[in-house]
Amino acid sequence: MDDYVLEMNRVSKSFARVTVLNKVLFNIKPGEVHALVGENGAGKSTLMKILMGIYSADEGEILVNRQKVTIRHPSEAISHGIAMIHQELNPILDMDVSENIFAGREIRKWRAGGLSLVDLREQQRQTETLLQSIGLQISPKQLMRTLSVAQIQLVEILKAISLSSRVIIMDEPTSAITPKEVQTLFEQIDRLREQGVAIIYISHKLDEVFQIADRITVLRDGNYIGTFSTPDINQELLIKMMVGREIKEFIPKTEAPIGHVVMEVKNLSRGKHFENISFNLHAGEILGIGGLVGAGRSELAECIFGITRPTSGEIYIKGKRVAARHPEDSIRNKVALITEDRKSTGLNLKASVKDNITIVGIDQLARMGVINDQRESLVSDKYINDLRIKTNSRYTPISTLSGGNQQKVVLAKWLLTVPDIIILDEPTRGIDVGAKRDIYLLMGDLVKAGKALIMISSEIPELMGLSDRIIVLAEGKLTGELKRPEFSQEAIMRYASAFSDGGSL
Repeated sequence: MDDYVLEMNRVSKSFARVTVLNKVLFNIKPGEVHALVGENGAGKSTLMKILMGIYSADEGEILVNRQKVTIRHPSEAISHGIAMIHQELNPILDMDVSENIFAGREIRKWRAGGLSLVDLREQQRQTETLLQSIGLQISPKQLMRTLSVAQIQLVEILKAISLSSRVIIMDEPTSAITPKEVQTLFEQIDRLREQGVAIIYISHKLDEVFQIADRITVLRDGNYIGTFSTPDINQELLIKMMVGREIKEFIPKTEAPIGHVVMEVKNLSRGKHFENISFNLHAGEILGIGGLVGAGRSELAECIFGITRPTSGEIYIKGKRVAARHPEDSIRNKVALITEDRKSTGLNLKASVKDNITIVGIDQLARMGVINDQRESLVSDKYINDLRIKTNSRYTPISTLSGGNQQKVVLAKWLLTVPDIIILDEPTRGIDVGAKRDIYLLMGDLVKAGKALIMISSEIPELMGLSDRIIVLAEGKLTGELKRPEFSQEAIMRYASAFSDGGSL
């Protein structure tokens, strides 16, 4: 009999008569890394929220060390040795590392009269021991806001360890860190594995899943598809099980005629963020921008679009010098920007699908200053159909859509402005394989229509698969340019690391 530290048996859950989990099975052994994969909406998050006591299951059971348990609150999950590191990290930025680790369960010392004070020295001492246990060279007194994303993530792991967790859920842990930081994270996972800690690893990055996981469980549309030993399955078969169909060419490259220059960026600088960046962009071209986190890629995109202003340099669109002092200037110049963080800067999460699609191009749908609701509905329905956005209706709250469908709404919003130049900053971050391919195909349609695309991506296979040219930034400087025959992961990483040690902690 297998010695499972955790079992979830025939777990089901419905919301408003819609089944989101149907008799799902999941189990994990001590010291095992068990990946949970599936498209957005497959039920992964719901299953983990049931495990953490955020939701209650309609049916099914949870066993910890072979004992049936009832988990009604995250504190009860923690008491059973289960902790979760969420994709969207929420550190208390103005508190130090030790205070974050012990937040809500501070170590106290007592004084005469029954007065209780937080024992900061003991918290820092225990934090130092934890930091040494994983080789993280930061101070317990260091403010969280001074740490990198990867360091914050490791502090969250330490918090889980300090809770004596035997099961740690990691939700998209590598979505915002560099390749070198990924390897550092994997080293820490291996240490936890050796200590008998079980890791539930949720990720859309299948190459990482195959690198780190011992077993893989697949969910699709709330249904349990199967659990497989990693050596017994390949990526092609895994994708087929996740999406319910075969995807022969995962990153399709659309060949489109390269036209005239539509944008020139000359010696563009913005303080310490980037310096003397020059490149041109052609109609029908996808220009990839690579580099490590912090290289200045997003800052460059925001400056070109007019969110920030350059300290020096020039931008030309179709041969005419432009001064994009505000995003409205860029919209008038037929430039669009799909930002990196769709939830914070790309969407109004309190609004409907329809309102999000039409928010930027609303002037086109108004007559005499009055919005034509019928035209607005027709336009939103057109993009819902054309982009295959999965939603119950145009009035569905955007917050209820999967990440991939939210990203399609962001694209629809900007396509309504009929742009000639589209800047896409990490366009497939945090979305599933099926939605990724839909966006890749849409990008192909856009360049066939003569649009010019700039794509910023931290995923090198994505950069090489879609781009016609790639420029690479390192520490705010343009360090290299590659044409398609010259593409290689080694060349991109060499240019990306030109002024650094490769993004170490």
